[in-house]
Amino acid sequence: MRLTMAKGGMFGGWQRCTHKSINCQPGKMLFWFAPTAEEFACGQSWNSNVAPTREITTELAAAKWRPASFAFCANFRIVRFLSVLLLTLFFARVHLLAQTSVTTWHYDNARTSANTSETVLTPSNVNSASFGKLTTLPVDGFVVANPLYLPGVNVLGQGVHNIVYVATLHDSVYAFDADSTNKSPLWMTSILNYSPAGATSVPSSVKKDSNTTGWTEVGIVSTPVIDPTTGTLYLVAETYENGSVVHRLHALDVTSGVEIPGGPITIAATFTLNGVTTTFTDLYQMNRPGLLLANGHIYIGFGSNCCNDYSQGWVLSYNEATLQQEGAYTTEPGKTLASIWQKGAGISADSSGNIYAETGEGYYAAGTNLSTSVLKLSQSGSALTDWFTPYNYQYLSQHDLDLANGVVILPDQPGPYPHELVAVGKQGTIYLLNRDNMGKLCSTCTAGDTQIVEEIPLGSHGNTTPVYWNNILYFSAASNPVTAYTLNNGALVIPASAQSAALPGPSHAVITASGNSNGILWVINGGKTLFAMDAIRLSTLYNSDQAANGRDALPPLAHFATPIAADGKVFVGTQNSLIVYGLLPLPNLTDLTETSVTNPPATVLDGSSFSISDTVQNIGSAAAAASTTRYYLSTTTSKSGARLLTGSRAVPSLAPSASSSGTVTVTVSAGSAGGTYFLLACADGAFVVPEINESNNCKASAAQVTVSGPDLVETAVSDPPTTVTLGGTFSVSDTVQNIGSAAAAASTTRYYLSTTTSKSASSILLTGSRSVPSLASAATSSGNASVTVPSTLPSGRYFLLACSDDTKLVSETNETNNCKASATTTMH
Repeated sequence: MRLTMAKGGMFGGWQRCTHKSINCQPGKMLFWFAPTAEEFACGQSWNSNVAPTREITTELAAAKWRPASFAFCANFRIVRFLSVLLLTLFFARVHLLAQTSVTTWHYDNARTSANTSETVLTPSNVNSASFGKLTTLPVDGFVVANPLYLPGVNVLGQGVHNIVYVATLHDSVYAFDADSTNKSPLWMTSILNYSPAGATSVPSSVKKDSNTTGWTEVGIVSTPVIDPTTGTLYLVAETYENGSVVHRLHALDVTSGVEIPGGPITIAATFTLNGVTTTFTDLYQMNRPGLLLANGHIYIGFGSNCCNDYSQGWVLSYNEATLQQEGAYTTEPGKTLASIWQKGAGISADSSGNIYAETGEGYYAAGTNLSTSVLKLSQSGSALTDWFTPYNYQYLSQHDLDLANGVVILPDQPGPYPHELVAVGKQGTIYLLNRDNMGKLCSTCTAGDTQIVEEIPLGSHGNTTPVYWNNILYFSAASNPVTAYTLNNGALVIPASAQSAALPGPSHAVITASGNSNGILWVINGGKTLFAMDAIRLSTLYNSDQAANGRDALPPLAHFATPIAADGKVFVGTQNSLIVYGLLPLPNLTDLTETSVTNPPATVLDGSSFSISDTVQNIGSAAAAASTTRYYLSTTTSKSGARLLTGSRAVPSLAPSASSSGTVTVTVSAGSAGGTYFLLACADGAFVVPEINESNNCKASAAQVTVSGPDLVETAVSDPPTTVTLGGTFSVSDTVQNIGSAAAAASTTRYYLSTTTSKSASSILLTGSRSVPSLASAATSSGNASVTVPSTLPSGRYFLLACSDDTKLVSETNETNNCKASATTTMH
């Protein structure tokens, strides 16, 4: 497509790169225009050997887009600057294909609170001009749990969607399309449908906690957890049944919200110590910490329901496959309190399967009743293996300065203590602990805990769970700045490396980043304002009160609400909705999307053809020029790594909301690897139409197709001579067969000496090979070849290997079965 611009004699267009040059690489699209005299005067902006261009988008081969950079001369004409700036702003909003799953509280079991695969949101585009509120999705109650997110979920009858999951205190779970402004959920499940008749959420008056949290009911409080391999969402719900409070563990199908067989399970527990049995009492317990799924076990933390009646801290373990309880541990056997609530932060786990949690105030007895402590439990969740209690635990407990946040598991550190964790309590003292020896209680300490790795008194005024990213730990607290400490050799460096302005009342924070760059810290301040800060300088990039007329303002939030971010979106639960923030759409731009595509045949042969029908719609606000729909085979429901089919469909220009349907015949390219694939229809496959969203052009079929191809194997190889000499020759006989269902092109068999019966990097290639003709399905080729032993060969005993298609000319359904070893060995 060529664009002609009237001002300043400019003309140019879009060009897809097909060759390498200084500023053109395959897979990129460039916007080009002829330079004016003023531009040539800039000198450094141009290379005299190539056509002048401005790079607008990025490498399509990497299946992602990024904003391009531009070099401008001071005396450019203003119209040219504005033209290129418009293009820059447009492409700054082009989204990546979805790639980040949020399956647990704050991204991972280490509770780092860092999403390091965010490539859409950057410090350069998160500002009130380009970022803001996209939509408000209504729900039926307070959202206390963090939303969760799965990309590419195939919802029966509704296609593939990126889904955000929301749980409410009304015992409901919603699945919304995260990329749509449609306020209707893809599905909604009421947990009460899986409870006895007459069951309701628990009135806050029954739980005696309404004055503390402002909640009117209690239902699903904690953040659920998703197993993406089984497609199961696990949650704990409270219900009120015939005057009694009941907790149940539920397991829902992520595609439908239906309870899976075996669920739900009613929660009950006892713990016996020294002949005294402590019983889990539903009325006084609340599952506040986010659920933990680790190594096939579901861990659930409990504590007081805010009224400090008869309650204990509990950790219960359930088998993920059977939902049966495997272990139960209480922090206060025979006593009360020592809640595990962590302001909703999830229980943590390290890579060895150990479980970690913090406890609130209560009765203390070293080794058994562990209030105001950090706990380490075994994988079963029922055995205490180590612990740490601050030396001044009595003072902390008496003044409500207990430990009440999540435990952050650090990656392995250099220095004497490779396995470390970070904890912080209400007082703000930072505790850096050795996970291999947490220190227990120093009964003789009077001014600090000398037995631990490091302690920074009042280092954070900490009221929230720390965040770890890029070797930096971030701490936030009421009426204090967000504070960043750098780690060096396994220790926190004092003083802090950065501080923000003071925040009256921050939430648990999260960070989005692309690896170790473009870090943004997201936090809700004072329960009403979403902040985004540059994660290096901790300067404010954006807050939700900046835009005029309350455009981005948050409605009232639930107690301890926190943001979560993925794939260019930031999600915040409120008292009756889910708010979605992201890059704002530009007005008057097109947006082509595939709304339907037919299923492919169940099987096709390599090189064969079949028919496809699809529908393209322009969901943008401006007319779309004519375009081309292309078709792909992909092992996933996204275009990344997909194989282009021969055949395409011309789509006419489309007014806003207009659609185009059609049918086309496509051909699977000869030599395509066999396997099972989704069929993708991708609108504007040639990228000739600038769109507001380039990530929604493709739609995957609901069913998959199996491509049958060739598969060459060696069925026989002769034995080598008993001994071989350096530089000597001998004869080899072998047979190649095509056991695939499609013809194989001509190939080459090569031969190796190997100390094992399989080919590896240490196998020694012999000089000499055999040409194998093309082979129909089931056909064979036998022949002889003379091979020569290299002049250097380590002494030893070797198998002779014959390896079909050893130069990889034939794409096969199985590339691992090409070699066959001789029955006997040869000696050198």
